[in-house]
Amino acid sequence: AGWFRRLLHKPKPSSVESSLNSGCSASSSPSSSSAESSGSSPSTSLAGSVRLSPVLVSDISASGSARWTKSYDVCICHSEVDLKLVEELVSYLEGQPESFRCFLQLRDATPGSAVVTELCDAVQNSHCWVMLITPSFLQDPWCKYQMHQALAEAPMANGRTIPVVKDVDRKDYPRELRSLYYIYMTTKEKSFKQIRDTVVRYLQELCQSPTSGME
Repeated sequence: AGWFRRLLHKPKPSSVESSLNSGCSASSSPSSSSAESSGSSPSTSLAGSVRLSPVLVSDISASGSARWTKSYDVCICHSEVDLKLVEELVSYLEGQPESFRCFLQLRDATPGSAVVTELCDAVQNSHCWVMLITPSFLQDPWCKYQMHQALAEAPMANGRTIPVVKDVDRKDYPRELRSLYYIYMTTKEKSFKQIRDTVVRYLQELCQSPTSGME
């Protein structure tokens, strides 16, 4: 009888704990699972999942920061068809307080250099790689080549490869990226901010890493 009374009076988990548990489970599913469980297009797996601790611009931009070990903060991989949207993204990132250094192929590639050389150099000399996955991206062999180069450069580096999905059905989403969280572009304002926050988080972790100078 004693154990039965204790069972009846066992306290229930607080609403705060319940909401935290549900929030964690909702934001921790990988892009592959989210894409398979959605309708005709991938869901916003990264939406609301970026949690940034306070960071000062000076922490990332300090002269001795590991940020300066590479020429660019972000390399944008995209189809020429999507150039206008990418130019808006680059303008947004470069206008942030962190003054992100972006590699935009048509603007920053060296005239006369081989395309393959420029693409490989851009990947190797950038901290993060934004992949704008659109129908045009999927049809562009150079986009796929650069995507594979980025994955080969740092296959296990969290936050370096940032897939951004726009107007792509889940059946067409690159299998190579299905183990990564992605951003599904709904509005430019929201998606651009998510990209910015992801890059900041990676640079923050890079600068705080005890082995950052060895990269």
